[in-house]
Formats: sequence, C-alpha cells, structure tokens
Amino acid sequence: MDIFSEKTILTVSRLTALIRGVLEDNFDQVWVEGEVSNLSLPSSGHIYFTLKDSGAQVRCVMFKSAAKNLKFHLSDGMGLIVRGRLSVYDQRGEYQIICEYLEPAGVGALQMAFVQLKERLAREGLFDEALKRPMPRFPKRVGVVTSPTGAAIHDILNVLKRRFASLEVQLYPVRVQGDGAAREIVSAIADMNRLAEVDVLIVGRGGGSLEDLWAFNEEIVARAVRRSRIPIISAVGHETDWTICDFAADLRAPTPSAAAELVSASAEELRGLVKSLTHRLRLGIESHLAAREARLDTLRRALHDPTTLVGHLAQRVDDLTERLALSFENGLIRRREQLNSLNQSLSFNNPIRLIADRRQRLQRLESDGERLLQSKLDVLKLAFGEQAARLEVLSPLSTLARGYAIALRCQDGTVATDAAQLAEGELLRLNFWRGTATCRVENREA
Repeated sequence: MDIFSEKTILTVSRLTALIRGVLEDNFDQVWVEGEVSNLSLPSSGHIYFTLKDSGAQVRCVMFKSAAKNLKFHLSDGMGLIVRGRLSVYDQRGEYQIICEYLEPAGVGALQMAFVQLKERLAREGLFDEALKRPMPRFPKRVGVVTSPTGAAIHDILNVLKRRFASLEVQLYPVRVQGDGAAREIVSAIADMNRLAEVDVLIVGRGGGSLEDLWAFNEEIVARAVRRSRIPIISAVGHETDWTICDFAADLRAPTPSAAAELVSASAEELRGLVKSLTHRLRLGIESHLAAREARLDTLRRALHDPTTLVGHLAQRVDDLTERLALSFENGLIRRREQLNSLNQSLSFNNPIRLIADRRQRLQRLESDGERLLQSKLDVLKLAFGEQAARLEVLSPLSTLARGYAIALRCQDGTVATDAAQLAEGELLRLNFWRGTATCRVENREA
C-alpha cells in the first residue's frame, strides 16, 4: 500500500501513530485463538500475556475494567479464545490485542470458572462430608430463599400442602439471577440464621441456562451456605443441573419439589410411623410388666415366715445375753486380781516406811562426815605446828633476838655485808630485835 506519493521523512512517533490508526480503524473486533504464555498479573488488576501458536505470537492486554468480570483464572499453557481490538503500544512499537472477552478454547468460560472454583473449594475441604449437618426429621418451620414469583416457590408450596399442610413456611424473597443476586442470597441466609426461626432452609430456584443459574455458583454463596447454623438443602434447577451451592449444602435436592418432599413427611408416612411407634410402645410395656411380675414372683418365693424369723432373732438375743453375762463375770474376776496385786505393791512401797529408812541413812552419813572432818582437822593442826616450828627457827627475827643486828647504809638503804665497802664517816642504820640506831663509821677493819 502506497500511502505517500512523495518522499516524506517521518518521526518514529508519527510513524507509530499512523500505524496505530490503521490498525484501530481496520481491526476493531477480532477473534484470535492461541496458547497463553508469559502471563503477568500485577497488583494494578490488568492482565498481560502473550497469545501464540506454532508460527507466531502477539502481545495481549486485558485492562482491569474488563478483567474484573472474568469468571475463571488464566494460566500459562491454557488454550484461549480472545475477542478484542488491535492497537499499538507506542513505547515499544509493538502491536497488541486489547482484550474485552476471554474464554477457554474447547470449553465455555463459565464452565471453566465452575470447574476451577469447585476444585479450589474442594481442596479447602468446604465440601467435606464431615461438615454436613443432619436434617431434622420433623421440622416445624421451613425457610425458603428463592424468588417470590418463580416456579420454585409454587412447586415447594404445592408439595408441602399436599404432604403436610400444617408445616409452616417462611419465604425470604431474593433475586435468583443477574447482577446482585448472589449477594441477596448471602444476605438472606445470614438473616435467616440471625432470626433462627426455622428448622431447615431451602435455597434454590427453577431451571435455566448456566448463565441463569450462575448466582448459585458464586463463591460467596457457597461460603454463606457453609457458615449457616441452620441445615440447608440446595435445590437449584433440574436434576441434571449441578451448582457449587449443591456441593456446599448439607443436602442436595434435584429439584425444588424434591426439596419440599425431603423436609416433609407425608400423612401416610406419619400414620405408618405412629402405628410403628404404638406397636413398639405396647411391646415395651408388655415386656416391662412381664419382667416386673417375674421379679415379684421371685421375691414372693424368697420371703420367709416372719414368726420363724422372730424366733431366730430371739434365740440370737438369748445367746448374746449369756455371752455378755459370762464376759462381765470374767472381767470382774480379772479386775479383783489386779486390785489385790496393786494393794500388795502399795504395802511394800509404803512412803512412810521409805521416809524413815532414808532418815536413818542420812543420820549415819552425817555422823560419818563429822568424824572424818575432825580427823582431817587434827592432821592439819599437827602439820601446821611442825611448819610453824621450822619457820620460827629460820626467821631473821630469831637471829636478831640472839643479839645480832642488820646494818643498812643510809645513803642507799642497802645491806652492808662487807666492811671494806664502807667509808669512814658514813652513816649506818642498825636494826635490832627491838628498835633501830644510826651510827657513824669511825674505823673499819676489812
């Protein structure tokens, strides 16, 4: 295609803008099938990936405004059909498909979303049988969450009226398809639990396409069903229709009419049940009475003549009386013997006699002590006299008495024992047996 008749120099931006205009004007809506690769899911909410086949590849982008409506999750290697328009990403000069709709190749988008959500919730254990709550056998009130104008509520009411007309029904009207239907169903389940006025809850609607039933495939509905304290029967569509709500519910009914039959017993069933219970009650009473009669017979046979029992007891009393008297007499003899023994022991250990004996012994000890003390004093006096005599012989006073005197030098008070040590004219004090005298040395002879 010859766009320019003359040589025209373009900038890269201008060239890219021209190409983008050509693509956007001529490829406004294209459908392309390929395999997903280089998938990128940034926090912005946009989706980036490459769509490729064996011979080529093209960059694709789905902006957040379109991506928020995507029901299934993309993954590398997934076969995909995209619908969008061609454009050019100016910064890299790449052409790309701006996707507006995606669906898995070979299977519808909703079906893929259903399979993916079912597998993910199953891995979480949301469908575990252990979580299923038992259905009340004879509920008094039944709650129904469905459209007030749909066929489902009419089918349910007709069945309940036919089978158990006195069963009370509380309808919580909601939309069952379209935008916002899932949130209304979630709110209805929460409100019915908060009111707690029904024994079982039926959540459902009549048949329709997969798109019509999609509200019951929403994850929020499945989690609301699982959170409910009231047992829930899921009754969505026809027998061949399965929804995520069916797997999460405590019981799945193939149709709304079947759900009504599950919660209500028919009059015939009730009559049969009453008849069966009456029969069991009669058998129980008869069995109980027979057992009591057998017990009464056993007790009657085991009961003895009371006069014989009284005679046995009187004999027992006589025997015990005789044994008591004999025991009392033996005890009295033992006590008397013990008393005699104690009297003898008391006589031998009479305290008056013991005191007299102790007093005589004390007197003997006092006499012996005085005698020993006097003997010791005599010995000590004799020894003292001998020592005094010896002291008298050795006393200097005795020597002085015989005419001797002690000369003391007046100068220093020392005893003068050598005349050579005296000086002429020196004063001496002479100590006699009686008295003293001071003398002067006139002459000395050594």
